[in-house]
Amino acid sequence: MLVYSWLKKVLPRSTLTTNASKHLNNGNADDADLADVHGFNLRKSAKSASSAFPFKLIQAPKALSRSVKINSSDAGHCVSTKKQTVMKTLSCITIFFLLLLNAQAQKPRARDIGIPFDGTPGKYNAITDVKGVEVGYSTIITGEGKNIRGKGPVRTGVTAILPRGRVNNPVYANWYTLNGNGEMTGTTWITESGFLETPIMITNTNSVGVVRDAVLKWFVDHHWYQEDFWYTYPVVAETYDGFLNDIYGFHVKESHAYAALDSAKTGPIKEGNVGGGTGMMCLGFKGGTGTASRVFKIADSTYTLGVLVQANFGSKRNLTIAGVPIGKELKDTLNNEFKLPPQHYRKPGDGSIIVVVATDAPLLPHQLKRIAARVPLGIGIVGGRGENGSGDIFLAFSTANPGAFQREKFTKVVELPNDEINPLFDATVQAVGEAIINAMVAAETMEGINGNKSYALPHQKVTELLRKYGRIH
Repeated sequence: MLVYSWLKKVLPRSTLTTNASKHLNNGNADDADLADVHGFNLRKSAKSASSAFPFKLIQAPKALSRSVKINSSDAGHCVSTKKQTVMKTLSCITIFFLLLLNAQAQKPRARDIGIPFDGTPGKYNAITDVKGVEVGYSTIITGEGKNIRGKGPVRTGVTAILPRGRVNNPVYANWYTLNGNGEMTGTTWITESGFLETPIMITNTNSVGVVRDAVLKWFVDHHWYQEDFWYTYPVVAETYDGFLNDIYGFHVKESHAYAALDSAKTGPIKEGNVGGGTGMMCLGFKGGTGTASRVFKIADSTYTLGVLVQANFGSKRNLTIAGVPIGKELKDTLNNEFKLPPQHYRKPGDGSIIVVVATDAPLLPHQLKRIAARVPLGIGIVGGRGENGSGDIFLAFSTANPGAFQREKFTKVVELPNDEINPLFDATVQAVGEAIINAMVAAETMEGINGNKSYALPHQKVTELLRKYGRIH
């Protein structure tokens, strides 16, 4: 939006195509389809700005020395005249693209638009605040219009969470389900052994198998196991994106799982229409991937708990933000458009949510079960009800006790006393709720198969309602 506002201010109207000018005049800059900047004809890709760079070049510049006047206050030394050199023109183009990429990287989060939350977040307010945890994505957005099975439109992807990065060192873990109309593979062995031995992958419902197999191949290619003989059970979870995505076209391939694993990193991570969350909808608006964290003290020690969600659940009427009934207030605002739905009927509340909780507090598997069992409280606060058509599955792990996993040797571990666990319960509930809202705030309006459309949560209307109910001033 910021980049388009700058373009509107500094570029002659003739340098923008008719469609782009129309959107700019209407204030809908994020939906502009075309912009011709110095002869670079750009088309917004798949009517979504969820990718890192959501435009594709469809026409090369006809003349790099085109005359354009730009205010120096807006673009520093990027001033063009009829006598400008090719280098100066290229500088203008470079600045434009850098501004565009920067705008994409700085999507607002819930706190940025004034939504209040309890608790103290970590540095990134993300699951990656837990030291060692890495997250990677592969996002697939192609095509538009009528759904042609096997061709698209495609709105899907893969998310990878590596508990200790690219180090094969299993962590204590456990899981819990609120409503089991979904899938998370590998959980039987987690319950039995108490350890999570693989990365956690999240994708769409019909791609669990291919992603699971890809993880095993990735292990072989990257020598994940140093043993000659090994076996393991990859953890792959899912939610259903078939209202926006050609889910029966099976577009997620082995390469996408590899890309998610290979791109995993620490630090700030993307949210919204990204990775496995690309085509998801939540509580009546566009959903997707979200994250949050909390930092807290127990005795003299400081610990961190982080959460990542793939949010694709709930009825709009139940959406609650900071105690305000946002869904009821916006019941007639930006409702999802199903122009040609899939063959089966989706009832309000159908969908799923996958939640992964990470902490560096020294918890054992039975305690991590208790953490996972608190996740539904955070979901309920924002409007989830664990309805019949929803697959609500949660996994919690601890990065403490790095030497706990042994094949033969005895080992000693540190355990947090149960009487000191309440701060982790609070952190879980708080971070889950915020991660869901972060996913919705970051998600952008997306049009998918057959013109079906899910609208972004309207930030301004939300803040106006928070003021109306006295939650912010």
